[in-house]
Amino acid sequence: MQYTLRNIPRTLDQALRQRARREKKTLNQVVIETLAQGLGLEAPQARRRDLRDLVGARPRDPALEQALDDQRRVDPELWR
Repeated sequence: MQYTLRNIPRTLDQALRQRARREKKTLNQVVIETLAQGLGLEAPQARRRDLRDLVGARPRDPALEQALDDQRRVDPELWR
């Protein structure tokens, strides 16, 4: 669905554009989210999961560590 809005007050335009820049979103995204929130509707959100609890949680495996070390090693002859 598409809408055309006219006579948007300057202060509203500035606030929406500032929010879009701050949140690194398009103006269209910010307007839709703001309208949905204003009407008490939930705007569709991308589902995100915090993965910090997994960082460093891998059990130590000597064979895996060796394989990773081998992959990280640079052969200077291949870069000539």
